[in-house]
Amino acid sequence: MKLALALPPPQRDLRLDLFRGLANWAMFLGHVPGTVLVWCSFRNYGFSDGADLFVFISGYTSALVYTRKMERGFVFGTSRLFRRVWQIYTAHIVLFMIYLAFIHFLSERFNAPDLIDLFNAGPVTSAPIEMMTQGLLLRYKPLNLDVLPLYVVLMGLFPPILWLMLRFPDAAMIGSVLLYLAARQFHWNLPSYPSGSWYFNPLAWQLLFVTGAWLALTGAGRLHFLLRSRFVLVVAVAYLIFAAIMTLAAHQPQLRALFAPALFELFNPNDKTNLAPYRYLHLMVLIILGARFIPIDARGLQATILRPLVKCGQQSLEVFCVGILLAFIGYFILQLAGNGILAQLLVGATGIAIMTAVAYYRSWSKRVEKPSHESSVDGKRAPESTGPLEHLVVRAAGTVPQVACGTDTQQQPLKEV
Repeated sequence: MKLALALPPPQRDLRLDLFRGLANWAMFLGHVPGTVLVWCSFRNYGFSDGADLFVFISGYTSALVYTRKMERGFVFGTSRLFRRVWQIYTAHIVLFMIYLAFIHFLSERFNAPDLIDLFNAGPVTSAPIEMMTQGLLLRYKPLNLDVLPLYVVLMGLFPPILWLMLRFPDAAMIGSVLLYLAARQFHWNLPSYPSGSWYFNPLAWQLLFVTGAWLALTGAGRLHFLLRSRFVLVVAVAYLIFAAIMTLAAHQPQLRALFAPALFELFNPNDKTNLAPYRYLHLMVLIILGARFIPIDARGLQATILRPLVKCGQQSLEVFCVGILLAFIGYFILQLAGNGILAQLLVGATGIAIMTAVAYYRSWSKRVEKPSHESSVDGKRAPESTGPLEHLVVRAAGTVPQVACGTDTQQQPLKEV
């Protein structure tokens, strides 16, 4: 089957960068335990959170980026994908080592043994060689270091999924749903060290990643009617309100009284490990409303106040790694120097400022280091587009995947996550 991707006019979709940056900020704030910063993220106001959004956008952008590379052949496209997998894996291992070194040093230096247990760093002292081995195998993960291993697995398995999706997109999507249902029904997961299983079950969370890819390559154009439906709008808003109240009820006994115990227990505790269906639905509702009310050419996307968020989304991997490390450092500083609300807000603001500075530095560094011939073809910038969520279409007609690109643009091309 020959597939031609009818891409929209090449234009960077700043919404992807904006919300990826927002996901990074939310994950940083949510990873500083026992502070008001958690309430500055959005995990306490609905079923899904920054991790769900990060994985979905990763699938969406990966499909667009590597579909273009698959145009030069499956082997070439796969090699580019595995190169990115290696970059993510390397970033995780570097973060893993620095993170554990900080925990061990601060625990010894300030006589704070509780840090070891709180951040699941016991093997650092009890079994360091085994810890290193299991860390390299992605089986051992200290607290808050679960996202990048999930990302490594999803990207590593993406080549055959993308190959299938370019030929039989609906079959690939149905297969993803069936795997998700089977993983939940039969409790399939990957083992962790020293015991238990992965906090983010990749057999369940792959559904978000594949959904993003499917929407990018074929689904969004076919589901465009959802964006215009008044009925869908009413139901979506009602569901978001219900999700917010139900989530807040877990923290507020007064709200809990609004629900029958059986209903409350259906949603609490929130099953994050196996990506509960209501989490998935919550994110899909947010995406529908986001695409409906924030068009790709919305003037507000260019607003100066949003540029730090957009920049953090464009340099997502570096910003995420720095955010995880800053969350631990911020928690330690608060425990050492005082845990007042003003101190917590200062730690949050400082962390976001540092993440933003890292994003701007990496953007500048990549720009000055990039050879001019990599960004130009015959004196013009090589076009590459993200494509808006609501306009990407796939047309079937033969056997070899082909990508029909648009005209030249001055917009910045899409980068890997």
